[in-house]
Formats: sequence, structure tokens, C-alpha cells
Amino acid sequence: MNNIVALSPVRPTDIDLSPPYNEQAEREMLGALLLDNRVLDQVGDFLRAEHFYVPSHQRIFGAIERLINKGQLASPTTIKGYFEADGDLAHVGGAEYLEGLKSAVTTTIGMNDIGGAVYDLYLRRELLTIGQQMTQDARPSPTQIGMEASTLIEQAELRLFNLATAGEAERGFTNFGKAVANSLAIAEKAYQSDGHIVGLTSGFKDINRRMGGLHPSDLIILAGRPSMGKTALATNIAFNAAKAFVRSDKDADGKPKEGAPVAFFSLEMSTEQLATRILSSVARIPSERIRRGEIRKEEMLQLSLAARDLGEVPLFIDDTPGMSVMAIRTRARRLKRQHGLGLIVVDYLQLMTGSNSRSSENRVQEISEITRGLKAIAKELEVPVIALSQLSRQTENRDNKKPQLSDLRESGSIEQDADVVMFVYREEYYLAREEPTRKTEESDAKFNERYARWQAHLAEAQNVAETIIAKQRHGPIGTIRLRFDGQYTHFEDLETSDRFDD
Repeated sequence: MNNIVALSPVRPTDIDLSPPYNEQAEREMLGALLLDNRVLDQVGDFLRAEHFYVPSHQRIFGAIERLINKGQLASPTTIKGYFEADGDLAHVGGAEYLEGLKSAVTTTIGMNDIGGAVYDLYLRRELLTIGQQMTQDARPSPTQIGMEASTLIEQAELRLFNLATAGEAERGFTNFGKAVANSLAIAEKAYQSDGHIVGLTSGFKDINRRMGGLHPSDLIILAGRPSMGKTALATNIAFNAAKAFVRSDKDADGKPKEGAPVAFFSLEMSTEQLATRILSSVARIPSERIRRGEIRKEEMLQLSLAARDLGEVPLFIDDTPGMSVMAIRTRARRLKRQHGLGLIVVDYLQLMTGSNSRSSENRVQEISEITRGLKAIAKELEVPVIALSQLSRQTENRDNKKPQLSDLRESGSIEQDADVVMFVYREEYYLAREEPTRKTEESDAKFNERYARWQAHLAEAQNVAETIIAKQRHGPIGTIRLRFDGQYTHFEDLETSDRFDD
């Protein structure tokens, strides 16, 4: 006997697309507010007039909210007077409707749940709207010429994120005793850690010691002139943090004590170029030889072994050019949800685009928007954000070419929004281009003496890079010296007694 029953297909007309709402819950919410204005303290953090479905209920809630916020009593009588002055009493059901709302409610207990139900139904209606908008946007139209599907996805994710966070309660006040307890917990964590750091490790002992690690919610600007090694340093920090996550001991909950997955947004170099740099650094084979294929058989084995180890490191690279703050936020949020996230690196700031990049005439204003956006991402995702930045050419016109805060391109907003500003400076780069030449009528002895001083100075600066902390909102400034090996684009701690300069 055949027991198979054919299922009838679901037709679009069978799906209920009417907007969900609960008129009774809305009436109870308004009645409770009219009965006791203090109910607004329970729901005012997340409930808004537009969250009600019935238009008259939106008007009534808005009026109640405005009166209470002015310090006035919101009652059927005062609301009635408010709408009579507005000439719109009939649209909200008349005076009898207002009295009926209040008299129908006998208790204000559980109003937080009632408000939550009103808000939940609002979210569902908005989800339907977003779904309809996505369907409409997905169909090609003359207004979307040149717009890629990936852009539509990012816009949809942004709408969903804004919807998810629109009704979140503000953080509000924190009791000072609780704040002190939290501060003590942070100090205890730093004391118990081997490196005495609270934030994410940079992989460099002296940077960790000076900064306490890379702290969540911090915007860190790493700046320098071309060829100073800022991309190399940022890549090394990103790799060190991701590598520590794999190799770290586990805590009581089974989570790594150090390191974290890292998102690296490379707007200048391709994923393959960054990977080659890291491979060169780990395998200790010059990157230019890897690119040209000038490697020996045994070196190929070194590369294979290094590549195998690197495959486990949670370092994620996105080399999409000209990215916006919105795109970075969307992709970082997605990565955090899927794999976890502890650090974001953006290389580099001036290659990003603002929200209105096509019509923007003021680059300084656009950079200001970008830095504020990156700081917002750091706070929202609770991770440090390292943003690389170019320096202006004015450093090249000074005898002392060490960078200063004023050298930041479009510097006002960058310096203001950053929690930390670090510069990378290699004196060796400039000294190598300043080889002395004999002056007119200069004796051999004087020239040889001057040349010897230059050689000694160059030897002293060889393979030394300075990381200058020019601003640190919560700590000291100063200079940290690191060892830099240019052929491997590799930074490491400089084990000398003068590696600090306050």
C-alpha cells in the first residue's frame, strides 16, 4: 500500500505577510504610563513612539514621553489638553479613549515585559521591511548600475545591525564601588600575567611593558614615512598576536591566555604579498628571492615547513581596495561572530573612503569621519584597532627627521581620536643616503675624519628602528628601540641596555 502523500506547494499567497502587532499590549503599556508615570523609568531606555504599530498609540506615547521629560504630569487630562492645543484629539480616539486606557489597567507590575513585547513585534515588522527591501534591491535596476551584489549584502547587514542595536539600553551609571572592583580585577590580571600586561600581546616585550599590551576599545595610530617599516611592524604585531593565540596555555575555561584571532585589512598590498612577507620572516629567506624563485632545494623545504605551521594561525587578510568604515565594520563583525576577533589592523588610513567620498571636497573632513568610525568600531567590538597612517613630507625638510604629531597628514582629527600615536623611524635609512662628499678645498684629513664619523654613526644605527610613542592617553610616552632586519622585513626585541629613551 502506498502511504506517500503528495505535499501541496506553498504559494506566496499562502504566506501571511501582514505586519505583526498586539494592540492589547500597546493599550496596556499606555494605560500603565498614564496610571503611573514612573513606568517610563522601566521602559524609557528601549521603547520609542515609533515602536507602536497603531498610529494613535504612537502619538499618545510621544506626548506622554515629552510631558514626563519636561517634569510635568502625564495624565488623561494633560494629554487631552496637549492634543486640543495641537488640534488633533480626534485622531487619538478622543478624551474618552484616554480615560479608558488608564481605567483598564489595575497594576503596573510586569510592564517591562509588556514593553519588551511591543518592542519585539516592532523588530519583527522591521525585519519584514528589510526583507522586502533586500528583495527589491536584489533585482537589477537603472539606479543600481555599477553596484555589486557584495555592496548590497553589506548594506543589508548594516540595516540588520542597526536594527539589532537600536533599542539597546544605554550603559548608564556605574556604582563607584563596582568601578573600583573592576579596576582592581584588571590590576590583579596584570600582576598575575608573566609580562604584566592586561591587553593583547604585541609580541614585543618592551612595547608590552610600555603600553601594557594592546587594549580593547583603543584606536592606535601607527605612522611613518615610506620605507620606515610601518607595514612590516604592523604585520609582525598582527602575526605575533595570532601566533600567541595558537601557542598559548589555556585557562580554566579552556581559552588561550594570550593572543587572539586578527583581522588585517590591507588596502595597499595584496594578500599574497603580505603572506610572502610573513613567510620570509618565519623561514628567514629574503622575500625578493622568494618572489624571483631564487631559492635552493633545502630552502624550499624550509618554506614548506613554515607554510604548514602558518596554516594554523588565525590571521585573516582582506585586500579589498578603497574600503569604507561601514565595510570594515560589517566584515569585522562577521569575522568575530564566526571565528572570534581580538585585533583589527588597517593598512592604511589614507586609502580608505568616507561615506560620501565621491562628493567630498574636504579630505580633512573625510579623514575625521574615518578616524571617528574606526574608534567607534574599536569600542563596539571591544578590540584594539591599529590604523596605519602616512606622514606629510615636511619631515624631509628638517635636519632632525624624527616625526612629530604635527607631521600626521590631516593630523587634527587623527591625533584627537587616537588613544595611542606611534611613529616608526629608522635613522639608518636617511644616513645611508647622506654619504659625505668632499667639499671644495677640504683637506684629506678633515674629509677622512668626517667620513669616519659618518661610518661610525651609520654602523650604530644599522638594523635599529625606533618606535616613538608620541601620545598615549593612559600611559607614558617615550621611544623604544627594536631590531629591524630589512631583508626579512622582520622586527624583534633589541637586547641592549639602551633600548628605552624617555
